[in-house]
Amino acid sequence: MARLPRLEWPGQLHYLILSGHGALAAPGVFTDAIDRQAFTEALRDAATAEGVQVHAYALLPDEAQLLVTPPGPGATGRLMQAVGRRYVSAYNRRHRRRGSLWAGRYRAAVVEAGELSLAALCLVDGASAEPEGTSAGSRTGLTQRSWLTDPPEVWALGNTPFEREAAYRDLLARGVPAPLAESLRRAALGGWALGSPAFLDAATQATARPAAARPRGRPRKPA
Repeated sequence: MARLPRLEWPGQLHYLILSGHGALAAPGVFTDAIDRQAFTEALRDAATAEGVQVHAYALLPDEAQLLVTPPGPGATGRLMQAVGRRYVSAYNRRHRRRGSLWAGRYRAAVVEAGELSLAALCLVDGASAEPEGTSAGSRTGLTQRSWLTDPPEVWALGNTPFEREAAYRDLLARGVPAPLAESLRRAALGGWALGSPAFLDAATQATARPAAARPRGRPRKPA
């Protein structure tokens, strides 16, 4: 069976996962603050060039997670290609190695606005307690990253920056329920959309490909 084209719906929020190559399990694809800074700088520059809104990132030892909104077709792919190429070159040069860092292409899910998008934001921002490991500080008052864009769900948390920061800190402390976190990750790894039936129907129409996996088993026979 031919592989489906990657699900991309411009103007909608996308949850991306870029996994590291298994051979790098020990050192990892992000070994320290220098590696993380190199990646975020590459991400910032590529996002500016492509006009992609970056909402959140998590740089973990074995993978990168991103939350972005692309402005048009192909923008996400070009963003990831530019970031991957620049970061791999910098990483290999610094660590004196050759070859790819990534285990294949990035995976992506399109996430419905509202509660699901806010959960995805908390999932990415809460993925690591390592300083500079995520973008959480830009929404909790610890850091300033002008190139990150807060989605509408963050602005709805309060009328002032202090109210929004306090509310977001509370959300991060509570965390994302495990079943919802698993649904988000499964959707990204499978290349599906996540949301209401109406959202999935709209995604299918907008992208001209299935937006959700078909139920397992044979179709039921009509009564």
